[in-house]
Amino acid sequence: MPQEIEKDLYRIEIPLPETPLKYLNAYVIRGRDRHLLVDTGLNHDECLAALRDGLAAIDVDLADTDIFITHLHADHFGLVSRLAADRTRVYFNRPDAEIIESWEGFGPMLAYAGHHGFPVDRLRAALKAHPGSRFGTDWVPPLQILSEGDAITVGDYVWQCVETPGHTVGHTCLYDPSRKLLIAGDHLLIDITPNIQCWSDTQDPLRHYLASLDKVDAMDVRLVLPGHRRLFADHHRRISELKNHHQERLAEVVTLLAGGPFNAYETAARMTWDLQAPSWSDFPVAQQWFATGEALAHLRYLEEAGRISRRTDRDIVRFSPMP
Repeated sequence: MPQEIEKDLYRIEIPLPETPLKYLNAYVIRGRDRHLLVDTGLNHDECLAALRDGLAAIDVDLADTDIFITHLHADHFGLVSRLAADRTRVYFNRPDAEIIESWEGFGPMLAYAGHHGFPVDRLRAALKAHPGSRFGTDWVPPLQILSEGDAITVGDYVWQCVETPGHTVGHTCLYDPSRKLLIAGDHLLIDITPNIQCWSDTQDPLRHYLASLDKVDAMDVRLVLPGHRRLFADHHRRISELKNHHQERLAEVVTLLAGGPFNAYETAARMTWDLQAPSWSDFPVAQQWFATGEALAHLRYLEEAGRISRRTDRDIVRFSPMP
């Protein structure tokens, strides 16, 4: 059954089959003429059934419901193609929409991963089998682009868009200042750390993420409604924990590189991860992919800050601390 958070505001737990996250928090704001659904789940029959059952339980008709997607990842975006009807407004952000518009497959990411030491053939097979690929959206409905400060009014709620890049380039939260509620997507999670990955030398996602944390830290928030796990208060404490986590990660990477130089794959293999596996070689390939992307985010941050340098040898990039 959906959880009523406040009057006309509900959480529906959407199962995420074959993923370690287990479920997505989809939020529903019930209005008078139109309702709003925030995030959808994977393009999977089990997700669709759970969402339809949840909406029926709170007497919300999907035909009268608009959709806001916090960011591009398939567990948030994937089901939208099976939900959008002729009158559905699908709200989204411009940076993530541009990724959809220019998408030509995983080729560039695979090449970049290869330059940073990842065994490309193993990664190609893992990406093909990953739920994000298997259960992504069938097609993309017309998107209504919203930006910082734009508002969506639903019933007695007025939700303002808050751009929080980092987890994706266009990640966007919703904030109701009168109620001090923040629908946070994957920007803030209570007992897991949002994954910050980098797969391009033109990006510095960790820098953007840390700036987004500072931005939200300055806001008056009574309750955080995250994309996964439980709701929580005291967002200042959680933001402090997340910032400390990344500062410790950065220090760890610099220390590790002193024994290098290492490429990103080698760096990730030496970093500390909260996974139950005897060694790096025992990690599932998909988890090695996430870890290497996160290592790259920290390496790019350190490189842009002038704390490490790179050297390319036989098309493989390796990093060392600055003297």
